[in-house]
Amino acid sequence: MIDKFQSAQVVIEGAGPVGLACGILLLQNNPDLKLILIDKNPATDDFLANADTRGIAISEGSKQLLENMGAWIDNAPTIHQVHVSQKGHFGRTVMDCAEIAQQALGHIVRYRDILLSLRNQLRYLESNTTSFVWLRDIDATFSMPSISPHTCLIHADGGLFHEQSAKDLHKDYGQSALVGWLEVKDVKPNMAWERFTEDGPIAILPHHQGQNTKNFVWCAPTEKIDLLTHLPDQEFLIQLKKAIQLPIGQFLSVHQRKSYPLGLNIKNEIIKDNEVWIGNAAQTLHPVAGQGLNLGLRDAYTLSRLLNSTYTKSTVDGIDELNRTLVEYQKQRSRDRQTTIRVTDLMASVFTSTFFPIVIGRGIALSALQWLPPVKSLLARQMMFGQR
Repeated sequence: MIDKFQSAQVVIEGAGPVGLACGILLLQNNPDLKLILIDKNPATDDFLANADTRGIAISEGSKQLLENMGAWIDNAPTIHQVHVSQKGHFGRTVMDCAEIAQQALGHIVRYRDILLSLRNQLRYLESNTTSFVWLRDIDATFSMPSISPHTCLIHADGGLFHEQSAKDLHKDYGQSALVGWLEVKDVKPNMAWERFTEDGPIAILPHHQGQNTKNFVWCAPTEKIDLLTHLPDQEFLIQLKKAIQLPIGQFLSVHQRKSYPLGLNIKNEIIKDNEVWIGNAAQTLHPVAGQGLNLGLRDAYTLSRLLNSTYTKSTVDGIDELNRTLVEYQKQRSRDRQTTIRVTDLMASVFTSTFFPIVIGRGIALSALQWLPPVKSLLARQMMFGQR
C-alpha cells in the first residue's frame, strides 16, 4: 500500500459529497489516473440507514453537474418560486424560474440520498479502472504514508462547523439550526419560503415525499433552539406558525427534529505546495442561502478540470506544473468563493439586526429586488450557477 501512495498522482482525503464528486469527475475524464480516495465510511451502504436525512438545497447549476456525473436523484422535488421577506416589516421579493428562463431555481435532496448516489457512481467507475484505490473504513488512527511532491493532495474532509478546528476566519454566530419535516395542508407546491425574523431565518422547503410534506430549517439563538427541539409536537407547530406569520397553509405534524450549531469557518489560502482544500475543508457557511454544498461542488468541478488537463499532457513538468495548476485553481475560484462567502455572511448578520436604519435598509433592498428585475435575475443566477 505504501507503494500505491508513493506512485499516486492524486490523493483525496475525505469521501463526503464533495470528495466523491471530485473523484468521479477526475476518473470520468481520465480513467487511468492513479487516484487514492481515503474514506472513513465502510464499503457497504448499511450505515446510510441512520445517516443524515435533512434536505439539502441543490442549485440548478449543481443539478447539471450531478447529471453529467451520472449521480442525479430523479425524484428530487423542484423549487419554481422563492418568497423572501422579513417578519414585521415591509419589503419582500419573489423569484420565479420563468423570469430567468430556467426549469427550476433549485431542488431539495436528502443528504444521505446524494451520498448514496455518488457512492454508486464511483463504484461503477471503480469497476472499470485498475488505477483507482478506494480505501474504506479508515478510522482516526490512520496515518497516511508520505507522498511525493508530484502528488496532488486534496483535502475534502470538512465536516460540520462544530466538528472543525478554527480556520483563518472563524465566526460563531451564536445560533443553531433546527431541521426536520412537516406534514402540511393547502401549502403551495414547488415553492420555498425564506422568512427573516429577529432571531434568524426560517425556511420552508419542498420535501421528497410530495406536496403534503415540507422540510423546514429554523435558525435562532442556540438556547432557543434547545427549547424548540424538546417542545411537544403541537406546541412546536404553534410556535413555528407564530414565528413565520405568513398565510402559507396548515402545519399538521412535525417529524425528526435535529439541531446543529452554525458558524463561518474560512481558509484564506486554499493551496500550499502540492495540497489543496475544497468544500467544507475550505469554507463552511451559514445555511441561510443554501450555498454550502453548491459552492463545494463548483470547487470539485474546477479542480478536476484543471488536474485532468495537467495529468493528460504528454509532457508534465513535475512539481512546477502541479504548482502552476493549483495556483490557477485558486485564481479561478477566488471570485466565486469571495462573493458567496460575503453574501452568506451579510445575510446571516444583517437580517438578524434590530437596529432601525438596518431594518429600513433591508426593506428597501428587498423591495428593490422585486421592482428591478435585472438585479433580481443577477442575484438568482449567482445563487444558481455561481461563477465556475
